[in-house]
Amino acid sequence: MTDITPTGGPGRSAEHPGDDIVVTGVSKRFGGVPALSDVAVTIRAGEVHALIGENGAGKSTLGKIISGVIEPDDGTLTLGDRPLHLRSPREAMAHGIVTIAQELAIVPSLSVAENVYLGAEVARGGFVRRREARRRFRQLVERVGFDLQPDVPAGTLSTADKQKVEIMRALSRNASFVIMDEPSAALSSHETAALHEIIRSLARGGTAVVLISHFLSEVLALADTITTLRDGHLVRTVDAKGATEEMLIEGMLGRSLSAAFPEKISAPADAAVVLEVRDLKAPRVDGCSFSLRRGEILGIAGLVGAGRSELARAIFRDAKVSAGDVRLGGDALGGHSPRRSIRRGLVLIPESRKELGLLMGRSVRENVSLSRLDLVSRLGWVSRLRERRLVGQLMERTTVRAASMSLPANMLSGGNQQKLLFARSVMCTPSVLIADEPTRGVDVGSKRAIYDLLTEMAREGMGIIVISSELEEVIGLAHRVLVMRHGRIMAELVGDDIHEEAVLAAAFAETSAS
Repeated sequence: MTDITPTGGPGRSAEHPGDDIVVTGVSKRFGGVPALSDVAVTIRAGEVHALIGENGAGKSTLGKIISGVIEPDDGTLTLGDRPLHLRSPREAMAHGIVTIAQELAIVPSLSVAENVYLGAEVARGGFVRRREARRRFRQLVERVGFDLQPDVPAGTLSTADKQKVEIMRALSRNASFVIMDEPSAALSSHETAALHEIIRSLARGGTAVVLISHFLSEVLALADTITTLRDGHLVRTVDAKGATEEMLIEGMLGRSLSAAFPEKISAPADAAVVLEVRDLKAPRVDGCSFSLRRGEILGIAGLVGAGRSELARAIFRDAKVSAGDVRLGGDALGGHSPRRSIRRGLVLIPESRKELGLLMGRSVRENVSLSRLDLVSRLGWVSRLRERRLVGQLMERTTVRAASMSLPANMLSGGNQQKLLFARSVMCTPSVLIADEPTRGVDVGSKRAIYDLLTEMAREGMGIIVISSELEEVIGLAHRVLVMRHGRIMAELVGDDIHEEAVLAAAFAETSAS
């Protein structure tokens, strides 16, 4: 791939090329709770500098301070020998600092090209030059290797393609500092490899890349320097060459992490079938059939776009089914709405907690009780006492940590937001749980807590389907794995056949194993 060398575009400072950003004694509090405490770090030009830590450790807060989204309460930032006082992302961009945020900032009604050049439109005399914008867009696509069309509405894209739009927007600014917050979380292995080459190429061209990632293998493969944060404090900054995953995990957690996955305990051979799917057809789902037993964790793997999430939505009745049959406990599911599915004991944790799962501005309490208000109400009136008691029990079981049930969901860390969805699901007392990307954007400590929760639910007799882009997750949790491609189930793997090579072989296969 060709080097993406900055050329003095809108972000780069030609007067001060190659300057470092020095953060000294930075602290930040939210409502009196410290998010960062006396943090000092230097981001050097031309390096990939990784920030790691559990959710709530302060990584994203530090990234937002460097990018001008929020201002520190104490401490200073300097760029080279100049003080840096940033009050907005636009001011940061003027100094060559751009951010790819963890939560995507896409305008659905605008085209892909319009989103890429949003805020830096190609214009003359007050009019946008659409032909010139498309030409520049095509050049950028050739450089980064992403398969995106300029005139497609951004709102119709998949999560992975929206992430690529964000990356292209940052790269189009030719910035001298690029902050990437979980940039590969929604990408396939092929797309992730392309992104990694882009990051390396940026660094070779003198651009500093601040990489915030939960994927420690990604950090070790890309970073020159690694800074670990814990509970808002700086733990250490080390040269990546001498770092190991074990060392990084110990720094993040303050202790060693036991085995990544709980012990697999298979369901009894005579366990009852709780879910049957027969010849199901829906958008991007082409005649899928399988069954699920009590106490079983069934993994669904495949490349991005294979139809995994679409299959989950079709089963849950959140997508129009054109043919086929879904049976719960031997009886036809029927109906055409998720509400009926929930009442029958089938729940879905969607792949995007922000867009499809949580009401981010509403309280923790409301988000948990939302799907079963009938359990906490009488004659149409919600009993706050009963609601708080039940929600409290569910939060304790799913290890949700929040200062108050009245706290808005958007004030929780990513891991606690994800566990909030599990608390809501448990409230529905389901017999079948479908978890789509259950640990996306979650730190290693919270991942293990979610794995333990899934395993515990299975041991209690729930049938569980786990859909994940992380092969290690599917292999580590599932008793049985289905591999999808082009909306079809290509292979069923059990026992010793569940390994990475077998999953990848089936994912790239052109014909069904049956």
